[in-house]
Formats: sequence, structure tokens, C-alpha cells
Amino acid sequence: MRILHTSDWHIGRTFHGVDLLADQAAALTAVAELVAERGVDVVVVPGDIYDRSIPSADAVAVCNAGLEAIRAAGAVIIATSGNHDSPVRLGAGAAFAAHGGLHLITRVSRVDRPVVLNDEHGPVAFYGIPYLEPEITRTELGVPGARSHQEILDAAMARVQADAAERSGRTVVLAHAFVVGGETTESERSISVGGVETVSAATFDGADYVALGHLHSPQTVSEHVRYSGSPLPYSFGERSHRKAVWLVDLDETGLVSVERVDLPMVRELTQLTGDLDDLLVDPAHEPAEDHYVAAVLTDRARPVDAMRRLQVRFPHAVHVQWERPASGSESSYREKVRGRTDLEIASTFLTDVRCEPSARETGWFEQALRDGDRRRGIGDESRRDDSGRGERADVPA
Repeated sequence: MRILHTSDWHIGRTFHGVDLLADQAAALTAVAELVAERGVDVVVVPGDIYDRSIPSADAVAVCNAGLEAIRAAGAVIIATSGNHDSPVRLGAGAAFAAHGGLHLITRVSRVDRPVVLNDEHGPVAFYGIPYLEPEITRTELGVPGARSHQEILDAAMARVQADAAERSGRTVVLAHAFVVGGETTESERSISVGGVETVSAATFDGADYVALGHLHSPQTVSEHVRYSGSPLPYSFGERSHRKAVWLVDLDETGLVSVERVDLPMVRELTQLTGDLDDLLVDPAHEPAEDHYVAAVLTDRARPVDAMRRLQVRFPHAVHVQWERPASGSESSYREKVRGRTDLEIASTFLTDVRCEPSARETGWFEQALRDGDRRRGIGDESRRDDSGRGERADVPA
């Protein structure tokens, strides 16, 4: 039996405010094409089908089209709910959908009721463990004192292992969890709510293959315990990742091989750093003109209308930030203001957050300081120190 492991579709997610539905549709089409090309029998999706518990109508349409394409390519689909999904909404109509080859496992009561499929070597039992929040599921799992994900997964796997012991054949487990040894990215949402979120890979001992969801980069925890990662990058921290799926082959004895298959990059991510004017003309940045771009601007003064100007050259620029070049001084605030006039301090503040004040702005500062002195009854002479310079700024001890 050949299994394709993919996860964390997050249909409906936006990227710095940009709608990704077209990109997600393209990624699901690539998965369906791979199913047809490589003769995949089963596609497993361990959680986070949608990005929100109440997905938009457009997100549902994209997801349904992707599922239909995969099914039409010849694979049965087995999916569980993740921490982003609503188990009730995702699982609506699950019994009916199963007759069409889409098996949705979203309830605690289903963890020890596998989807059993057969190949020439006999049955393969697919157990789905949806994301299990300890506070919500501990009573139903019979562990009312459980507080951590480890305790909850132990209880769920105990049910799986008890059922599997009464069956012959091979077993595959789908789980949405943070397994020790996995590496996080910027785009996952923490699944810890008042408890420890990690679980041991040993929790899943006995299964021929464990298809994990939640972490967004493809990775191997052990030979038979793996994350497929998301089909698209969802943060600039993932810009160096190549997204992929796992092709898993089982024979009569169990796991035979696991092959990583890279997915096509729908649109690459690039981070650019430099002065805005340089970024707009430097020919070295031509490859990024069709990428999602995050720009870190290092201009001495904050550029005006930076995003609009960037998008002239980089139409898919989605994020811009200004990092004013460091002055080279690491002195404390006390040291920076010692011996300086109120006017100098105000002018330096404006320079730090924007640019040097104009003569007109300096005049406004001077007028504001004089008005403040008059209200406090301070004369011009009292603002002078012995050197004839302006009065030193008060610095709290």
C-alpha cells in the first residue's frame, strides 16, 4: 500500500494580509497530480485542514475542490482535525462522506475505531487522533487528573494499542501533536494552554507509521515517525524551507520505505535589506520581483510611502520595516542627556525616530519650551548654567 502524508493545509490563511487561496489551490492541485503520477492509494492529513474554526465560504470551496481532485486521482483520504480546526464543523457529515472515500476523524470516541483498508497483503488499520485539548478531553478519555498533552496522548494511544492488539495486519496512526525532537517555525500556534505541550515519540510505539501534523517543516523524528509540514510557507522564517510530502510504502511486514517528494514552489519568499532607493534599482534583486518580499530598510531617515514605492518593482511585497542604522553608541539614557539642553534632547529624539528636524520644527520646539517656562514662572536667566549654555536637563537619580 502506498500512502501520501501531507498536513497543515491551513486553508483560508492570509500572509501579512494577502489572500493565499489561489496559492493553496495550486498546492492541492500539485498533491492531486502526485497522487495520480505515483499511484498513491491513501492520502493522510493529520490536522489543520483549515486555518480558522469558522472558515470562509471561499476557503471551504478551495478545500472541497482539493479533496475532490485528490479523490478523483485515485486515493482514499483520511483526515483528522487540528488545533486550528473546529472538530464539529470539520466532522459534519463524516459518516456520509466516508462512503465517498473521505474519512474525517474529529471525535475522541473515534480514536480506537480505525478506518480499515485492504491491499494484496491484507488489512491496514488507520487510527486518527485529532488534536486533543487536555482540559476538554481528559474526562472522556478516562484521565480526569490529566493536565499535559503527554498524559492525554498516552490515554488515547492506550485505546489505539488495545484495539490494534485484537487485530491482525499493519497500523498507521495520524496525530496532531508537538513531539519531542520536532523543530518549530514562526507560523505554528502554540498548543499549550496551562499544561506541557510536548509528547514523547515513544508514545506511538507499535505503529508501523506515524503521520504527524502541527509543525510546518518536513522532518523525521524517527524512521517511522515524521512530520510532512505545510504545503506552503506561512512565515518568512520558512523562506529557506522546501515544502514536501512523504510517500510511504507498506508491504506484508510493515514499513518498507519512506520517500520525500518536494512540492513545487508556488511563489518564493525573499527578505531584502538595504536603503530603499538601492532596493528599487539594484539589478541583483531582479529574481525577487515575482516573490513575496519582506524589506528591511536601513535608510538614515524613515522613507515616506515605502510600501507603495516597493510594490512598483516588487508587486508582491507584503511587509516593510525600518531599522535606522545604529549610531555606534551603547551609552545609557542618563549618559546621553547629561549636559544637554532641553532643546538638544528634543531635537535628538526627533532625529532618532524620524530624521533631523528642519529649522521650522526647531523653532516650534523653542517656542514650546519658552511657553512651558512662562507657565512655570521660569525666566530666561534661570535656564542658563555657569558656562552660559542652556540649563542641563534634569536626570532622575
